[in-house]
Amino acid sequence: MDRMIGIDYGRKRVGVAVSDPLGIFASALDTVHSAKIIDYLKSYAEKENVVLFVVGYPMNTDGTPSEAARDVDAFIKSLRKHFPEIPVETEDERFTSVLAHRAMIDGGMKLKDRRDKASVDRISAAIILQSYMDRKAGVQAPGPIPESVPENLSSGSGRHRRR
Repeated sequence: MDRMIGIDYGRKRVGVAVSDPLGIFASALDTVHSAKIIDYLKSYAEKENVVLFVVGYPMNTDGTPSEAARDVDAFIKSLRKHFPEIPVETEDERFTSVLAHRAMIDGGMKLKDRRDKASVDRISAAIILQSYMDRKAGVQAPGPIPESVPENLSSGSGRHRRR
C-alpha cells in the first residue's frame, strides 16, 4: 500500500505523519530525535511503500524562508541522498504549531498533555501532510464561520441564530 510521509523537521525533534493508503487523510505517527530520523524512515520504508515525503518548510509571514529554513534545506538534501527514488515536496508550515494546539484543545486533550512538545510535532506533521494532500486534491479549507444564519436559511422562525 502506498503511503505519503509528512515531516515537521526540527533541530531536536521531528514529527512524522503518514497518509492512509488512498491518500485522503493524514494521521500523526511518531516523534523521533532528529539525529535518528533517517534510520527511522529507512525502517519504515522497509515495511511500507513510501511514495512521497512532504516536508514542512518554515516561512516568515511575508512569504520569505525563515531562519530555520537552512536546517530544513540540509535535511531535505540528506533525505534525497538516502532516498533517491522517493520524491520530496515541501509545504508551507506557517501556523502549524498554532493549528496543532487548537486541534489538541478541540480534541479535549488535557493541558498537561498539550505541553508535550513531541505531541505538537506529530500533530504538526499531520497538518502539513493533510494540507499538502488537500491542496493537491483541490480541496479548499472551510471559510470563516458566519456570525448568523441568513433568514432564508433559518428554520422558518424569521430570527437569526447566533453562534
